Amino acid sequence: MNRKYMFAFIAVLVLFLIAWIGASIGLQWLFGVAVPYLAVLVFVAGFTRKVLSWSRSTVPFAIPTTGGQAKSLDWIEDAKLDNPSSKFGVFLRMVLEVVAFRSLFRNTRMKLKEGKLFYQLEIFLWVGALAFHYAFLTVLLRHTRFFLEPVPWCVQLLENIDSFFRIEIIYPQFQFGLPGVYLSGIVLLAAVVYLAVRRIVIPPVRYISLASDYFPLILIFGIAFTGIMMRYVTKIDINAAKQLTMGLVTLHPTVPEGIGSIFYIHLFFVCALLAYFPFSKLMHLGGIFLSPTRNMLGNTRAYRHVNPWNYPVHVHTYDEYEEEFREKMVEAGLPVDKPLEAAAETAAGKE
Repeated sequence: MNRKYMFAFIAVLVLFLIAWIGASIGLQWLFGVAVPYLAVLVFVAGFTRKVLSWSRSTVPFAIPTTGGQAKSLDWIEDAKLDNPSSKFGVFLRMVLEVVAFRSLFRNTRMKLKEGKLFYQLEIFLWVGALAFHYAFLTVLLRHTRFFLEPVPWCVQLLENIDSFFRIEIIYPQFQFGLPGVYLSGIVLLAAVVYLAVRRIVIPPVRYISLASDYFPLILIFGIAFTGIMMRYVTKIDINAAKQLTMGLVTLHPTVPEGIGSIFYIHLFFVCALLAYFPFSKLMHLGGIFLSPTRNMLGNTRAYRHVNPWNYPVHVHTYDEYEEEFREKMVEAGLPVDKPLEAAAETAAGKE
């Protein structure tokens, strides 16, 4: 059994037990007020510190990832997206990278069959990652209704689109279930399970995976699972939950009665993810915009990039080296540019 994902599973299980026991013994204020404030503070401070440290990093050379022909002669067609030489091309490349994960779509997987190497697209990884991120984004946007009053129309529209079983809003005679099933929650749960199982099942991916890779996946699974349980199985008082969240936002925290332990478990998982975020690989959320391999121009054939931090240093040239060790080089039988006699005449002439 792989110890790495077992360590991550045990860590999430410990978080579950802490929140469950804490909510059961009356520590609702700690898990409903103190922990969320602390988690947000750690997230904002850690995220800001990491981004500022990246922004101060020097990038003296052009190191963009090149996925196609660079711009050179006019009659040679260049790859305007995979090797952009203009700022507009870099902008389009970044948009496709952030919105459609274009580099991940181009990812290939190598297999050895009958002594030959074969390459195939990792299309399922791209679909799984795309489904995971967009489902997570939809869930986050839907949850803004707990922090806003009144709820904006755009959030309500997103909820109506996401809850595809709630077509009774348009056609009251058709009602398939109450409450309506949110597609984003189901997709998020399925996508995170796929990404976790993929890391466990595929040997090369399992070999390079660490416990820090499994932990956020299992933690997000816990968030999605407890959210689904609250909505469809173990009901909670939604009004009381919104009263708590609105109190947090307005800096007038209150802890209503009767919310239920599962809500505090769900909230504690979210807080753990927030606090863990700036110190994990999840920081690619901010790092993608500051990555020089993506945001730099691929114009190295048009312009020479010189390190602006270079400072003048004395270079020991070969002529100086030979002048210093000529006699020893001749004794060792090594070739020299100037024989000893010619070197002596040159030195006498300078004197």
